[in-house]
Amino acid sequence: MKIADGLHRLGSDPKGTVNSYLVVDEGEVTVIDAGLPAYRRLLVDELRSLGLTLDAVRALVLTHGDTDHIGFATWLHREKGVAARVHRDDVDRARKQVTKPNSGWGPVKMGALAGFLWFSARNGGLRIPAVDEVTPFADGEVLDVPGNPRIIHLPGHTPGSVAVLVPGVDALFLGDAMTTRNVLTGAEGPEPAPFTLDPAQARESLDRIADVHATWVLPGHGPAWNGGVPEAVRLIREADRG
Repeated sequence: MKIADGLHRLGSDPKGTVNSYLVVDEGEVTVIDAGLPAYRRLLVDELRSLGLTLDAVRALVLTHGDTDHIGFATWLHREKGVAARVHRDDVDRARKQVTKPNSGWGPVKMGALAGFLWFSARNGGLRIPAVDEVTPFADGEVLDVPGNPRIIHLPGHTPGSVAVLVPGVDALFLGDAMTTRNVLTGAEGPEPAPFTLDPAQARESLDRIADVHATWVLPGHGPAWNGGVPEAVRLIREADRG
């Protein structure tokens, strides 16, 4: 699904239950997050709609190593030799050598939770393979891949959570540093994401993006939001104070 020129989201789910994105730069593609295993079909379909094939994919950049962001990473590496890039603090998580404790959920509405679990199961979320080939990056790096994304470390959700800034498409990809639709409550609009390991650190990390001027706020969960990064951070801060 096209969001803007050079910017696409896999699939047509209006809720953005689990997101994976494409940055298209002169016929070459960087994938941001690998969603769930079944998203490999969505990737092929979206590329075909652009007149492209898997051969156009030059990079896969992960915002962090949680399972619902690594879904087709190993498949893509085995098909095309594209290794997943992830912050060095989340390498073991992407390899499934570290698992997340059952904490940090926040409020839950059973209907929203059931919908999220059902969606995940239907798209392969019960059997997600570990990432078999990982290339680590660090805070502040500008990656030599389509779109030249810049990495902004935002620890809290996981130790290696990052935002990925791509100025050419006026977008900041946030993984689970924030959400625009809480998968546990159904609440819409910018807010902290659930399943966060260190909520206080995650909120503090938002200071690192408060002055990033990108129109598109693109989370791992929730619809694309075009109110700008500073406004998204302001709304979260305002809610915290309220």
